[in-house]
Amino acid sequence: MAYRILIVDDENEMCISLAEILEANGFETIYETNPKNVESILRIENIDLVLMDIKMPEITGIDLLKRIKHNGQSIPIIMITGHPSIENAVKSMKYGALNFYVKPFNISQLINEIKQLSNSKQNRSPLSDNTKTITQNKIMREILFEIEQVAPTDASVLIMGESGTGKELIATEIYCNSKRYGKPFKKVNCGSIPDSLLTSELFGYEKGAFTDAKSQHIGYFEQAKDGTLFLDEIGDMSLKTQSKMLRVLQDGEIQRLGGIKSFCTNTRVLSATNKNISNLIENKLFREDLFYRLSVVTIELPPLRKRKDDILLLSKYFLDYFNRLYNKNIKHFTYEVETIFVKHSWPGNIRELKNCIQRAVIFSQDEIIEIKHLPSQYRELVNESIMDSPQDLYDYITRETIKEALVKSNGIKQKAAELLSIHRKTLYNRMKKLDME
Repeated sequence: MAYRILIVDDENEMCISLAEILEANGFETIYETNPKNVESILRIENIDLVLMDIKMPEITGIDLLKRIKHNGQSIPIIMITGHPSIENAVKSMKYGALNFYVKPFNISQLINEIKQLSNSKQNRSPLSDNTKTITQNKIMREILFEIEQVAPTDASVLIMGESGTGKELIATEIYCNSKRYGKPFKKVNCGSIPDSLLTSELFGYEKGAFTDAKSQHIGYFEQAKDGTLFLDEIGDMSLKTQSKMLRVLQDGEIQRLGGIKSFCTNTRVLSATNKNISNLIENKLFREDLFYRLSVVTIELPPLRKRKDDILLLSKYFLDYFNRLYNKNIKHFTYEVETIFVKHSWPGNIRELKNCIQRAVIFSQDEIIEIKHLPSQYRELVNESIMDSPQDLYDYITRETIKEALVKSNGIKQKAAELLSIHRKTLYNRMKKLDME
């Protein structure tokens, strides 16, 4: 079956020209000049790759990228722009783009990349991703302890954190460790559904409730009856929908749009947002009473830049994962790559790191990930990111390892030394050398 590529660009000539080139290289293409139609196309058509312009009318390529990824689409997306900027490059990787090309781009390079993606798709084996949080970070371990306490209850939980920090993963862990595990678990991204549709999607509607209501529709609350409903990007919900949400949470009942009968929900609600809820409340954009209903327990996830000790741990995990997914045997990263990973601020957090490593694994034919395998944006960071020497990276890793041992041993150095399998005097010397005393 031919590798199918969707080209999204508001310039018809660009679409036609690129489609002809790709088809001449054995790929199947369709193109769309109206970005509003893309999500519908992805639901209907079997698409393997999206090539998408950034500057488009009504919906920018960045916003469309966010919406596609928020909807849970794992399809690879390559961004193309004639208006390059560091901001757009960073945002593209932050929200899950595989690469970023500047017009006029090297067509041979693009074709080669698409061939690599096509080959990887053919060779990949089915594999489920992990649903457990990978961490050795003190803050994250405290959060996991909180999850252990709250998961078995029916308390509503609000998970806050930047995009890509793993809010959905935390919600899934709460569900998997709850007494409702095995019952429905429904996920709704409030930011990706137009507000005019969100109410009917949440609460359902009866046939004839409005012009297009040709049949009865069961909403997410009913679908999640006796189970768990996860509302992602709750901060994007309008005040009107918030009011209806509050009523449901207070009464424990819903009524379909156009209906007269009420239904008991008995649904546990988990929610998440990447917005500052306090600011939204202060600006009258979010109801304070709804906030208290949703946040019996609040969990705030730290960004990856504040989990430096997890970066290489996560990198190794993702390397192993994509090795298995793409049937590769890549052993490790070069010192330069590890240094970039540790020094980079990761504005897209774990999602960005995972995406970066996925691309590197796809394009590496060796047993090691080198700088040349990283997306171009990261290669440009080399000079400003590399530490003075390999010793700097070694010292960093040693310092974080010692910190971890001290946390596990409650600050008792003798126990920490035992955990590290070294003599207590050796631990003292290393801490002194690293200015940790």
